[in-house]
Amino acid sequence: MPVIRRIAIVGSGLAGLTAARLLGERNIAVTVFEKSRGPGGRMAAKRVPGGSADIGAQYFTARNPAFTRFLANHAGEASFGIWHGRFGYQKGSEWESFPDETRYVGIPRMTAITRGLSSHVDIRAQTRIEQLERDDQSWLLRDANGESHGPFDTVIITAPPAQAQDIFRTSQLTDLEEKMSDPVRHIQPCWAVAAHFSESLEQPYEGMRCDDDVLYWVANNSSKPGREDEGQWWVLHANPEWSRENEDTSPEQVTADMVSAFQQVTRCKTQPDELIPHRWLYAKSSSRDTPGFRWFDDQRIGLAGDWLSGGRVEGAFESALGLAEKILSR
Repeated sequence: MPVIRRIAIVGSGLAGLTAARLLGERNIAVTVFEKSRGPGGRMAAKRVPGGSADIGAQYFTARNPAFTRFLANHAGEASFGIWHGRFGYQKGSEWESFPDETRYVGIPRMTAITRGLSSHVDIRAQTRIEQLERDDQSWLLRDANGESHGPFDTVIITAPPAQAQDIFRTSQLTDLEEKMSDPVRHIQPCWAVAAHFSESLEQPYEGMRCDDDVLYWVANNSSKPGREDEGQWWVLHANPEWSRENEDTSPEQVTADMVSAFQQVTRCKTQPDELIPHRWLYAKSSSRDTPGFRWFDDQRIGLAGDWLSGGRVEGAFESALGLAEKILSR
């Protein structure tokens, strides 16, 4: 059984960074490759005038106490805190309150958590990995510019299933490519819009799950701790079905439709004075097949991500934790 000393991780979302920190603690050399300018994945925030707006994950819960301990130890206790908001869901024409549960957010933005986790991690930003090449008992990673990285004893992919499948296809790893077909079918898109209102909107809840043809979720981003906005920034998420139907619709039309739906849901006629749209092609998984992680021992390739563990932010942590423990147990 080959000894694992060097590991490449593709993707620097919560799963990738969790795996990097856990494996790095055991004296394994870890390199993280990220196609974007910085870490975060779907725990993303958009820079807006006066601050930022969380356009991806809106909050997270911590049913496993190990999750918050991990964040406190590796991202810092100041990087997250409790969102003392009121939360409700729409049931027909009525609204009901969410069950009581502690909900956390990054402070002053969701990316504060992944920024904290990325400290002391070797991250190669703006490096899109497209192919894996076998070199005897090791792996070489080739990026979009044709540059080669490695060798590595193991590769962990925490990118969404469609991107993992693309990597397996170009790498001629046919068996692994086929295993990704079902997960790819279950990944849902999501249109998001950050909308600024110069005056505060009077609403019964800071976070609302909508029963609407267009919207799934709306939230007062300015009500989260550490946000010191003038006026209010609200974040709107469209539901998966509408998002898929409008994947190729112009951002301008999508924004107009989502704001109109927001006004109907909240019964608010105030017009926003600034709008920032964002399209998530790979937002969440509808699959009920949640093995936690996947490890292919013959190839020494692992998969981790929230899509393997229920779709929650905490699921990304638990997925990476399970995979790291599997690798270390070898």
